[in-house]
Amino acid sequence: MLQPAKLKWRKLQKGRMGGKAYRGSTLAYGDWGLLATESGWVSQRQIEAARIAMSRHIKRGGRIWIRIFPDKPFTKKPAETRMGHGKGNPEGFVAVVKPGRILYEM
Repeated sequence: MLQPAKLKWRKLQKGRMGGKAYRGSTLAYGDWGLLATESGWVSQRQIEAARIAMSRHIKRGGRIWIRIFPDKPFTKKPAETRMGHGKGNPEGFVAVVKPGRILYEM
């Protein structure tokens, strides 16, 4: 799965997703692309699952380029934990996606 090799900080703030994507909104490598219509977080597991599904569908017919990278860590508290006691532990990585961003190319 995709994840950064090294981070400057273990835990980041959530941030806000506003506006449209200008970077990464045009085709660069392939002839076809999958475009995001809404903003949101795409986890490293979702990116890998979509890559596997696409590669199984095209078999050996083409090449796939992943245009997003999960570089933002997200945290999660354990189940049945009371409120407070600080921020949870890092659980995984997500890619922040804005509308208009190309996710995959073929």
